[in-house]
Amino acid sequence: MKKTLLAEFTAREGAQDEVARLIGDYALKVREEEGNLAFDVYTKAAAPRAFWIFEVYRDEDAFQAHLNAPYGSPFNAVLVPLIEEDASALTFLNPLATNP
Repeated sequence: MKKTLLAEFTAREGAQDEVARLIGDYALKVREEEGNLAFDVYTKAAAPRAFWIFEVYRDEDAFQAHLNAPYGSPFNAVLVPLIEEDASALTFLNPLATNP
């Protein structure tokens, strides 16, 4: 089963451009992961410092491989001081069952 999630965080005042650059560079690496199916970065139209990242991985194993990628921890170490939260808020999503 695919692993789908939404990661959310808010850039601190004045850090939006740096956060956008960091997440853009990180996205390029994540999209190269064998099990990554989507890594789409958005900002809220009404609150451009609020970032939403929609992520889809082939399965739980692919998601675990993503979490263990060597560039993940360094990215988070640089990101955390630039955002308002202690870390990204993760919301795991399940597909809605459809009728036949």
